[in-house]
Amino acid sequence: MTNSVVVLEDLTDGVVQVSMQDKENKNTFSEGIIAGLTNAFHAISQREDISAVVLTGYDSYFSGGGAQEGLRDLYEGKFQFTDKDLYSLSLNCPVPVVDAMQGHGIGGGFVMGLFADFVVLSRESIYTTNFMKYGFTLDMGSTMILPQKLGLGLAREMMLNAQNFRGEELKQRGISFPVLARSEVLPYAIARAKELAKKTRVSLVTLKDVMVGKFRQKLSSHIEKDVEIHELTFHRPEVKTRIDTVFGR
Repeated sequence: MTNSVVVLEDLTDGVVQVSMQDKENKNTFSEGIIAGLTNAFHAISQREDISAVVLTGYDSYFSGGGAQEGLRDLYEGKFQFTDKDLYSLSLNCPVPVVDAMQGHGIGGGFVMGLFADFVVLSRESIYTTNFMKYGFTLDMGSTMILPQKLGLGLAREMMLNAQNFRGEELKQRGISFPVLARSEVLPYAIARAKELAKKTRVSLVTLKDVMVGKFRQKLSSHIEKDVEIHELTFHRPEVKTRIDTVFGR
């Protein structure tokens, strides 16, 4: 299955690879990326021959997060971030998902990646939750997933300061994910997915349900809180100014 910017490819032994390839928009949350990812994970959920998924980007980009136009539309109230549910695709996927974050993970793109069961980062790439740079609080369940995956101290620093971290810096800060040279990230992720797929699918699905079940239950309340504080901070004149003048810098 494929669209112009998202490709679902069967590898071997029950493993599929989902590749985001919107080079024109640097894998930001364009309509093509949103539709492509949604359709790909829906197709995966309908297939009982799949035991593991690898999600990756292209070249030096994993996901660029919210696009400038999308942030403007969000500011104008044309939609809420909860209308476009990317954050739970990996979480709700019945089988384990390995995110090969070989390239930059920016804002919501980094947050989306953290919802996978396994995460692999690259030493060279930039990872950031830069929401506060534009003057608004985090969304997509960030306030729950970041502390859980990164630890409270580092998560708090990333959320409040909104600075960029290279993968090598995050490794030095003690994150639990593998951090490899960019060229090694995807092969490593595929190898890990193939190891997972050696297990019986029913056991993988059952164990994932147990391991993430409480998180799935709690996520909705955290997202409601994220929406609440997002609404308080997002629709302010200085936010629009920052989106127009600071975006991408």
